[in-house]
Amino acid sequence: MTATTLTPGAPGSIWTAATAVDERRPRSRQTQLGASDTVCQRRAGYVVHQVPRTDTPDTRAAILGTYIHAGLLESARTEFGWLVERSVRDDQIRGHIDVVQLDEATAARLPKRHRPVEPAQVLTVEDVKTKSLRVWDRVLRYGPTAAEMRQVLLYADLLRTVGFADVAGQRYLHRIGPIEVKRIRFRFICRDTGEEHVDEIDFDPWLADEARWWVDRVMEADSPEELTRDHDGPGLETKTLCDYCPWVSKCWAGAAPGVPAQTILVHDDKDREAALEEYVKARERASAAKKRQGVLRAMLAASPEGVYGANRLAWKGGNAVEETDVQALIDKFENADLPVPMAPDVDAMVTTARLGGVAVPLRKAAGQKTSRTISVTRAPKVA
Repeated sequence: MTATTLTPGAPGSIWTAATAVDERRPRSRQTQLGASDTVCQRRAGYVVHQVPRTDTPDTRAAILGTYIHAGLLESARTEFGWLVERSVRDDQIRGHIDVVQLDEATAARLPKRHRPVEPAQVLTVEDVKTKSLRVWDRVLRYGPTAAEMRQVLLYADLLRTVGFADVAGQRYLHRIGPIEVKRIRFRFICRDTGEEHVDEIDFDPWLADEARWWVDRVMEADSPEELTRDHDGPGLETKTLCDYCPWVSKCWAGAAPGVPAQTILVHDDKDREAALEEYVKARERASAAKKRQGVLRAMLAASPEGVYGANRLAWKGGNAVEETDVQALIDKFENADLPVPMAPDVDAMVTTARLGGVAVPLRKAAGQKTSRTISVTRAPKVA
C-alpha cells in the first residue's frame, strides 16, 4: 500500500479540477456587484471598479460548501417544489436567491406546473448557509451576521422593487412583477454534523433601506480606497474574511516585510497613543472577565450536566492521565531484540548540573528566536 498527501494544485489532486470549475462559474466571473459581495465596503469597491484580483486564496472549504448547498437546494426543488437559485437584479446590484417560498395568493398567479407543493403562510425569502462546527455555537446563539442580514435584505428588496430578473428559465416569474416579501429566513447547515438550524425574521423595510444605503455609499466612491475596511485584516490568530479575500494584498499593502499587515494603521505617535490606551482598556476588561469566569466556574463545579435555560452544561476531562511505562517498554525492546536507545537525557543532565553548581553551556539555536511579547506600563508623569 502507498499513501500520498496531495497539496492543492499538485498533479492528480482533485482540487485542481474543482478549483478550475469553480473559477468558470458565472458568480466567479461576474463584474456587477453581487449581494454576496457586500461583506466589506472596500471589497465591494474593488468589484464595482473591476480591479484585477491580486490574490488566490484557499477556496476548498467554500467549494465544499457550494457542493453541499447545490445538492440540498436541488433536493428541495424536486421534493417540495420550492423556487431555488432564482436571479434578481437592477441597475446597481444582482444576486441569486437560494429559496423563494410563495404564499398562496402569489403562487396562484403562476402556471399550475410551477406552483409549490405547499404554499408558505407568508411570502418568504430564504438563504441557506453552511457552517463549520468551529462556529456552530456562535450561529445558534447569535444567528446571522450583519453582512448575512444585509445580503438577504437586498434580495428581498430587489423582489419588492423589481421582481424576478428577466432571464431564461424564469420569465414566467418575471411576468408577475414586484412581489411583497413578508419574511426572511436563514437556514444554517453544519458541514460536520448535518445539524440544521433555522432563524426567521419579519421583513423590515427600514432595514432594507439601510442595506441599500450601504450599497449607495459603495457606488458613490471614486475609488475603493475611499471605502472602509470592515474587518480586522489578515494573519491574526482568529482568521477573518480578509484571509480569504482576492484583494487582500492590495487592500493591506505597505507593511514592512515580516511584520503584521495591521501596522499600516499606525501612522504617527498620536495613533500609537490611541492604540496603547485601547490596548490597556481591552486588557483590563479581559482580566476582569477572566476573573469573573473563574468565580462562575467554581460556582458550577458541583452542578450536574443538563440544559439550563438557553445553555447546555457538560463536563469534559477528569480521566486518569496515562504515561509511558519506561521499564515495561525496555522489556519489550529486549524481548523483541531491538536496541534500547542510549542517548543522553538532556533535561536530567541540566538539572543535575545546576544542582551541583556546574554551569550549563549554551549556544545560539540556528534560525530560532524567542517569541516577541508586548509590555505596556503606565508612563511616569511629567512634572
